[in-house]
Amino acid sequence: MAENNNSITSPLLTSDHLIVTIDSDSVSSTPISNPFIALGCKDGGELTIPAAITVDPFDNYKAGIGGFYEWIKTILCLPIALIRLVIFGLCLAIGYVATKLALYGWKDKENPMPKWRCRIMWVTRISARFILFSFGYHWIKRKGRPAPRDVAPIIVSNHVSYIEPIFYFYELFPTIVASESHDSIPFVGTIIRAMQVIYVNRFSQSSRKQAVREIKRRASCDRFPRVLLFPEGTTTNGRNLISFQLGAFIPGYPIQPIIVRYPHVHFDQSWGNVSLGQLMFRMFTQFHNFFEVEYLPVIPPLDDKETAVHFRKRTSHAIATALNTVQTGHSYGDIMLHMKAQEAKQENPSRYMVEMAKFESLFHVSSLEAVDFLDKFLAMNPDSSGHVQYRDFLSVLRLKACPLSEKIFSFIDVEKCGKITFRQFLYGSAHVMTQPGFHQACEAAFAECGGAVKGYMVEEELRDFIRSAIPSWNEDEVHDLFVLFDVDKDGRIYKDEFLSCLRRNPLVVAIFIPQPQHKESCGNGVLDIL
Repeated sequence: MAENNNSITSPLLTSDHLIVTIDSDSVSSTPISNPFIALGCKDGGELTIPAAITVDPFDNYKAGIGGFYEWIKTILCLPIALIRLVIFGLCLAIGYVATKLALYGWKDKENPMPKWRCRIMWVTRISARFILFSFGYHWIKRKGRPAPRDVAPIIVSNHVSYIEPIFYFYELFPTIVASESHDSIPFVGTIIRAMQVIYVNRFSQSSRKQAVREIKRRASCDRFPRVLLFPEGTTTNGRNLISFQLGAFIPGYPIQPIIVRYPHVHFDQSWGNVSLGQLMFRMFTQFHNFFEVEYLPVIPPLDDKETAVHFRKRTSHAIATALNTVQTGHSYGDIMLHMKAQEAKQENPSRYMVEMAKFESLFHVSSLEAVDFLDKFLAMNPDSSGHVQYRDFLSVLRLKACPLSEKIFSFIDVEKCGKITFRQFLYGSAHVMTQPGFHQACEAAFAECGGAVKGYMVEEELRDFIRSAIPSWNEDEVHDLFVLFDVDKDGRIYKDEFLSCLRRNPLVVAIFIPQPQHKESCGNGVLDIL
């Protein structure tokens, strides 16, 4: 037997260059196309983006004056509109004075309003009914009855126009949960304060938590009026429901759903994407506006273990069933996207809505961040169909046309048509940003660029790093990228600047992370692994 001088721990191969001969048919010739594998993304699987729905729950499709009949009616109703405007102003003034009198000297607003002040508020409530009359709601059809306060301390309703808050104020005089911005509305803000409104800042988590605590406190005390919430958080066109917020369901008290309808033929009374002035004018110039209110059966929580999410689902299903409609994943965030696209003079702003409630649940990316992504996308000069070309994509992200940039673009171009939509850009960016290795990769990239020692990097260090990874980048191209990160223009990129910029532009992280490569010989069945 030949003597073996190698120990059991000796390596079988000592070379650091390994050549493996294999069947050429078993090796894919397709290069690795996912530039974000190092973050935890799976290679070979394309980015999955849910199909966009064609429903626009905010579109008021009959706001304008259309047709001969509508023009004649509008002209005939102009004198009536002037009378209605006078009635509206007079009733608002009377209600405002009565409310100021009811609130005069009242400082203990943490407790329920005293009964004698509530009696004064009846003047404002009657004024509210006359305001509805001035808008053309001469009679209101009701179905069902409001449950006693001790049976259902919380009520929720779909939200279509500014009419239903006026109606609920007259009918139920509840405590309402509203945005902080409502407090500054002339005249109306004072009346809302008399309802002991619970203000909430929808963009502040601490404000939302405080609002939930206050809802629970007031719902638990019989001396407070009912608590009214519009869980959609904004107005819709009434033909669909959008996603519900959780605030009404977390306290765990029985809820009475109420639905409102605005039957119409010629004039859609929903607020939607119509200006307040236009909507008021159209209401004033109608012979009569129809309004229906239906009180649904009370929905109690199943037990102490039922989650707020399940409670919300049961309630929204009851409302959607009663309305004979479907619930979409839209939220107020979609209104923000629509407004941003409208400000940018986009041909069809509705195509930039993405069902923000579903998107947020998938990626935990806020509506404000989504608006920032849209701002970035709009800078790419989308065409009339809402698509962005490759060269414009590179220009805004300060990337150079190279194989890596092509991979980044191809990653979000799921339809492989050479152009991308905002939906693809948003989902692709969020997908990368929420990968398990994203934050660690950003930290490592900053350290590799020289930031670990000084706490900042300069342009020369960024250039050395980029050109070592992508030699084809020239100084001007690196400078453009440096400017993207150097927000305060001081010639230095600090860690906070670097990390926040990558969060705003997560696709750019691909140039800072290792890109897996393999070389394959042309048909000889030899795979060279470095």
